[in-house]
Amino acid sequence: MLDYFPDDIKSHIIPKTRKDLYYHCLGCAAEHSIEKLLYVCPDCNQVLLIKDKNARSLNKIPGFLWQKIFDFRKMLKIPALKGIYRYHEFIGPSIPLESIVYLGEGHTPVVEANNRLKQAVGLSFFYKNDGQNPSASFKDRGMASALSSIKYLIDQNLVSDVIAICASTGDTSAAAALYASYLGPLIKSAVLLPHKKVTSQQLSQPLGSGAKVFEIPGVFDDCMKIVEQLSSKYSVALLNSKNAWRILGQESYSYEIAQDFEWNMKDKVVVVPIGNAGNITAVMNGFIKFYEANIIDALPKIIGVQSEHANPVYQYYLEPDEAKRKFIPVNTKPSVAQAAMIGNPVSMPRVIKIAKKYNALAGRRHVFFVQVTEQSIMDWQLAANKNGHIACTQGGGCLAGLVQAFDQGIVKNKETAILDATAHAIKFSEFQDLYFKSIIPEEYKINPNPDNINQPSLILPDDPDIIPSQKKRLKGNDFQKFVNDISDKVAKRLNLTLSV
Repeated sequence: MLDYFPDDIKSHIIPKTRKDLYYHCLGCAAEHSIEKLLYVCPDCNQVLLIKDKNARSLNKIPGFLWQKIFDFRKMLKIPALKGIYRYHEFIGPSIPLESIVYLGEGHTPVVEANNRLKQAVGLSFFYKNDGQNPSASFKDRGMASALSSIKYLIDQNLVSDVIAICASTGDTSAAAALYASYLGPLIKSAVLLPHKKVTSQQLSQPLGSGAKVFEIPGVFDDCMKIVEQLSSKYSVALLNSKNAWRILGQESYSYEIAQDFEWNMKDKVVVVPIGNAGNITAVMNGFIKFYEANIIDALPKIIGVQSEHANPVYQYYLEPDEAKRKFIPVNTKPSVAQAAMIGNPVSMPRVIKIAKKYNALAGRRHVFFVQVTEQSIMDWQLAANKNGHIACTQGGGCLAGLVQAFDQGIVKNKETAILDATAHAIKFSEFQDLYFKSIIPEEYKINPNPDNINQPSLILPDDPDIIPSQKKRLKGNDFQKFVNDISDKVAKRLNLTLSV
């Protein structure tokens, strides 16, 4: 019902498709068409970003009017515009609405920490629960973009019989398999996982979506090299964040935060975990685009968090002199933040380039990197979830990173932080189980705090003859005796007093 919309935005509510996007090489600056499957520059083999030849045309619409357009788009009932493509002009203006894949991703809730947790940390903060995406992680943002771009190529008869492939620590494989299955049989998916380095919950997801799953000895970085080899030799669609479309989709995280906080990014801090570095790349780039379009008038601080067991980005930025910095991949150690356990992130060149631009636009250093211990990741995750959140271990790492940044003076108590809970807590519940049972392997360097441990208590009646089961149902006096016995024992454990 377009007549219901204000006149000044009516012509902008339904976005128009324009073919202005192209691949830009971060190595040799070559430009390549987006109308083919491409992941690295064919000239120099460097990673790509997708750029807009007419990005300046976005400035023809004043920032305040963009805000109004995005706010009113919330009312639309068009599925293609319900998710990340609410921001179509900034994410994928070359993708027509009929090619957009929407499975319910994006616009995840921002949940404020309660007073007890704020006091424990020292400042106000929120969690953005990206675990409430369809496959239960933030990866769905990038996958909606990547698969929409592939569907566009299929719709234009530019590709056919697509085999989509990815390496994963768990979340990427779940998202890739889910979105590929939705487009089946046009697309088939295959995923490579490091053997015994993925939780059983995460392993079950691509299997359930029908993907071909291959477990490979080693770590994620080994799997990544294999899929890179496959994508260079065979006609496959690479769905890791090396795929520049993934970065575009994940920029929606920044756009949503800006809209959630009514476009006011002053005194805001956005904390994200770093694994393959695609997410922090997208978050920075998204805020830059909105800043350059005058939709926001300030850039928030960005804090990237890494575990001391997988810290190549943190190590790179330890050198204060930019000219002396040298990126050196690291051998990872076991981490409860499994999704970030990557020693050679493919998006590192993107991080270096975009962080430099981000700091320049901010007029001062505004991108920071902190390192946290495995102990702090687990303890802060448990603290968050005991206070009403559903943070995964990466979300625990973000909270540990915020505490670290606050202690270092990077963050001030007048600022408000938004933390990325990248996946649902259930995906990493195995680590909680190991922690609570005090059997977490030594290589994680985590000593369970007894105050954090929570285990179920089995309560049995004194009389073994009145223990019910599915086969043996109690009736009459025996059942009443069972109820009285157990309820008295529960009341004693809870220190309950009789009601008057």
